Amino acid sequence: MYITLLSGGSGKRLWPLSNDARSKQFLKVLEDEQGQLCSMVQRVYGQLGTVGLSDATIIATSKSQVEILHNQLGTDVPLIVEPTRRDTFPAIALAAVYLHSVKNVPLDEVISILPVDPYVEDSFFLKLIQLEAIIRETKADLALIGVKPTHPSSNYGYIIPNIKNSVTDNYISVEKFVEKPTEEKAKKLIDQSALWNCGVFAFRLDYIIAKVKALGLPIQYEELLERFLEFPKISFDYAVVEKAENIVALPYDGEWKDLGTWDTLTEEMSTTQIGKGIISDGNQKVHLINELDIPIAVLGSSNLVVAASPDGILVSDKESSSKIKEFVTAFDNRPMYEERRWGWYRILDYTKFEEGIETLTKRICIKKGKNLSYQQHYQRSEVWTVIRGCGEFVLNEKLFQVKPGDVLQIPIASKHAIRGITDLEIIEVQHGSQLIEEDIIRLETDWNSIIDMCKVFKI
Repeated sequence: MYITLLSGGSGKRLWPLSNDARSKQFLKVLEDEQGQLCSMVQRVYGQLGTVGLSDATIIATSKSQVEILHNQLGTDVPLIVEPTRRDTFPAIALAAVYLHSVKNVPLDEVISILPVDPYVEDSFFLKLIQLEAIIRETKADLALIGVKPTHPSSNYGYIIPNIKNSVTDNYISVEKFVEKPTEEKAKKLIDQSALWNCGVFAFRLDYIIAKVKALGLPIQYEELLERFLEFPKISFDYAVVEKAENIVALPYDGEWKDLGTWDTLTEEMSTTQIGKGIISDGNQKVHLINELDIPIAVLGSSNLVVAASPDGILVSDKESSSKIKEFVTAFDNRPMYEERRWGWYRILDYTKFEEGIETLTKRICIKKGKNLSYQQHYQRSEVWTVIRGCGEFVLNEKLFQVKPGDVLQIPIASKHAIRGITDLEIIEVQHGSQLIEEDIIRLETDWNSIIDMCKVFKI
């Protein structure tokens, strides 16, 4: 069996920590077995490793999440990168074609699809192994995992069993789905033995490959990438699940949560405070998450979440926090914090002057042994000031060692790169007419290849 994790989303429901560059699955607010802060994707990938499934796992994602996935999981995790976002059916179809034409996975192999961010026990992933056996036993088009509800909720979809055709206690035959009913309707569905739909599907590889062929699209990975825009922009639910004739589901009665709001996420945090600040005595059910370098004090409050990042500050009653997406859609600012394969950066200041000149100031951290790509810009110059650590700096094929206090001038069109010998922090000031990502021309990313280009070594 092979597993495809779906990593997508723009993360507005956990603003201000989540943004278009850092979706909710990348927020390091949970705790691992060593007591270190970890993200949802790190937790899930670690659990797959615990049950022996990580080697059979690939991640389907968008271009915007590649760098942060490399940062949090390492560069050895196989990624299927969508050329553009087209919803879940094209993403799953692309992953299936990759497994078929690149990995040479047999067409009768069972493939499981699951979100990258469920909060579950390790036993949940053992259910994935059972899906393979159920698919082969029942010859079903799809096999799902359904969670036994602990309470009537309007936040989840429901799997409705076909009682007449359910011939075993191990699985149910699915009659239909109901998406996010009212709590009153949810109570009635639970009385009918309905299950929460947790977004986990399994199928034989040939089932999806046939659907790609039916659209007139190629089943060779590189060819499909070129024609990816020909996919309809449609979810897997609408394109596949609603049209499947034979669906079964495995009931799961362990812990399962969708940590999609501050209310549900803070329930699973092991600490009430992350970052600088103080929560005074007497506060009840208050969580403070602060990514800023300034302290925050919370006094005389209850049932409150206070979250602060370079993108903004949220102060909300926990039950009302689920409504945040309605309000922040009006904010059209660029992400002020991003994680990359080499480390992270935080925007400190941005100014646009009347004459059309812009300045952008960043604080950049490059991890030990990592490097920025060898690149050049035609719309801006840069000044880098080293504030911590030591490293190697390349400018127009000349190599220099750098240390705290060094100021590095990078004129327009100059080729440049930097590597951390230790963890390295710099303040970068950009100055130019257009401070945009498209003005980055990457010439090389491998540091050894960059060094091979260098002519002079200066201490």
